[in-house]
Amino acid sequence: MAQPLQRPALGVARFYNFLPEGEFFLGEVLAGLAQPRKILPPKYFYDAHGCALFEQICALPGYYPARAELAIMVEHGAAMAKFLGPGCQLIELGSCSSRNTRILIEQLQPPLYVPIDIEAEMLRSNAAALARLLPWLNINGVCADHTKLLTLPEFVGVPIRRKVVYCPGSAFGNIAVQEAGEFLRFARRTVGLGGALLIGVDLKKDKLTLDAAYNDAAGLTAAFNLNLLERINRELGGDFQLQRFRHRTFYDEDRGRVEMHIESLASQFVHVGGERFKFSQGEMMLTGISCKYSADEFRALAQRSGFAPAQTWTDAVERFSVHGLIAV
Repeated sequence: MAQPLQRPALGVARFYNFLPEGEFFLGEVLAGLAQPRKILPPKYFYDAHGCALFEQICALPGYYPARAELAIMVEHGAAMAKFLGPGCQLIELGSCSSRNTRILIEQLQPPLYVPIDIEAEMLRSNAAALARLLPWLNINGVCADHTKLLTLPEFVGVPIRRKVVYCPGSAFGNIAVQEAGEFLRFARRTVGLGGALLIGVDLKKDKLTLDAAYNDAAGLTAAFNLNLLERINRELGGDFQLQRFRHRTFYDEDRGRVEMHIESLASQFVHVGGERFKFSQGEMMLTGISCKYSADEFRALAQRSGFAPAQTWTDAVERFSVHGLIAV
């Protein structure tokens, strides 16, 4: 009979702040508002209220991505752990919910878990919840922009056989196709030769299904989108009048992505950080995207970025996929 794995009686949780000093959030917002076609970075959706709204969106009947990805993790989590192997340092790039991560960690039982996210409060909250549920787990939380290049320190004291990056679909989908290769190359450098990447990828499907997923009748997606303006008002002293803006979203078939916008309902000025910005009536400000790939499109992108495709898992009706890749 196989002997049970020997786990440490108590793991250690540490946190590191790798964000640059200064008004990081403010600088990116001002830069986005100054562009000819205004844009706000989607990574700032996920403050505490944004995460709570996203959890509610995930429970909506029409919002398939979260359910499909979770179903894949539940059904194939053991196979994923076998593919990754024992003794892994598990590095997660961006996550608002720890449900999928918990499934993977329980199956993989890694010596070290390194979650990376820009939202410090959420990072600590999710890590603390995992530490309570899995007291044997060693956690090194890193507050940093997971979409940008980052050199992680070598965490000593825990023997590591292999480095593995895990990226849930909600994080990867927000990265534009033209930037996705750079993101994958960053993951390749992080894990090193022979390391692995486990990544969620939403698959292309009909426009009707996608439009329904991002335009719920309950208005939760609209509230999630407009919460970004509320956050700018609260944290950056902005004066967006939310009743003068509305949520707009649609699937762009040519670009293979859902685009989320905020539309100005009037000609108006908005002030943020001492700067004034003019909005025309009907002007659209891009706040988020969710890119969709065919399985072959993603595998080709992964190969160009230094990975060899090894495994692909999908849900029963092939709406979503999780790919296992090896760094070559």
